[in-house]
Amino acid sequence: MLTKEGCQARQKRLWDAVPDHLEWILIADPRHVLYLSNFLVQPCSFSRGERALLLLDREKGVTLIGDNFTLRSAAAEFYVDREAVETWYDHKHSVENRDHALFKALASVVPQLNGRPGAIEAEWLPVGALQELEITQTDATLELGSVLRHLRRQKHDDEIALLKQCMQACDAGHACAREIVEAGKSEFDVFRKVQAAVLQAAGLPVIIYGDFRASTPQVPKAGGLPSGHVLDNGDLFVLDYSVVIHGYRSDFTNTIAVGEPSAEQEKLFGLCQAAMQGGESTLKAGTKCADVHAATAAPIWDAGYKENFQHHAGHGLGLGHPEAPILVPESIDTLLAGDVVTLEPGVYVEGIGGMRIEHNYLITENGFERLSNHVIALR
Repeated sequence: MLTKEGCQARQKRLWDAVPDHLEWILIADPRHVLYLSNFLVQPCSFSRGERALLLLDREKGVTLIGDNFTLRSAAAEFYVDREAVETWYDHKHSVENRDHALFKALASVVPQLNGRPGAIEAEWLPVGALQELEITQTDATLELGSVLRHLRRQKHDDEIALLKQCMQACDAGHACAREIVEAGKSEFDVFRKVQAAVLQAAGLPVIIYGDFRASTPQVPKAGGLPSGHVLDNGDLFVLDYSVVIHGYRSDFTNTIAVGEPSAEQEKLFGLCQAAMQGGESTLKAGTKCADVHAATAAPIWDAGYKENFQHHAGHGLGLGHPEAPILVPESIDTLLAGDVVTLEPGVYVEGIGGMRIEHNYLITENGFERLSNHVIALR
């Protein structure tokens, strides 16, 4: 989980990134509430989908704002100076609109903001909450959500530790898949076994999502959750999935041949491996993301398969998926130390099948640390 020291360091980075005259900041995006305080509603609880607000005040510290059941549904210890709580349900009275309880909790802290300049994360703040702030002086020009998304790119040590936990659980699912993928099993059969392996490795309830689909010579590119398709010799099973632990996520891929791969499938797989090596050769702080894409795509495109690899070569990863930086031909992004990114070359050819491979990397000043450690191989 995120640490108190990490949350406080991220709060300081945020204060350093906004104008000095601001005296308070209201955070509304649940991902950013987590990022700055470690408060996350347990996604496997009955309060899933509910939210809290976070008030950062230069004078009064950090306040978590929400209804009583939302705040008691925290997934882990959170780090704030105080709570502004409105009772939504007390086991005695009928419940009101739960959002209105959140707005009342916000109204209880508004008097301390009156007459003092501040900023709100308008991208996520409901209009109903905004009405409670009408008497305050807010900076309408500051795109606070964009500021936070930029700060999120450079991961702190506690975020890296959490991401590595995601990677280890995801590795276990990939190892399981290499043992069980065979003709006669359905996509859903594989999904259930992979899910069980991930949960065993994680040691706690986690969210798993992604592509658990077969690629066939007739339909070389398919994605999404598993179907009832039964695997047959000649298919390629594309396992591209994420494990989400406490809001952070992995995202890496292997393609497994069902039966013995054909010579054509082996050739395409070799091109994907060469593409990944090409992309890795460019990974370090300061590299233009368009150049990473070019180096990744070159082996596939130069072999005559340009039209068969047209998706991104990778993307940023963390609290969102995908997020900056984006590895595409016209990207304006540049790699920063602290970025966590993917490389995911793929090639999809009718009559042969489709495949994709992927690793996750932490960008450093001089290169990278690979965070995912699964075996990438057709068999």
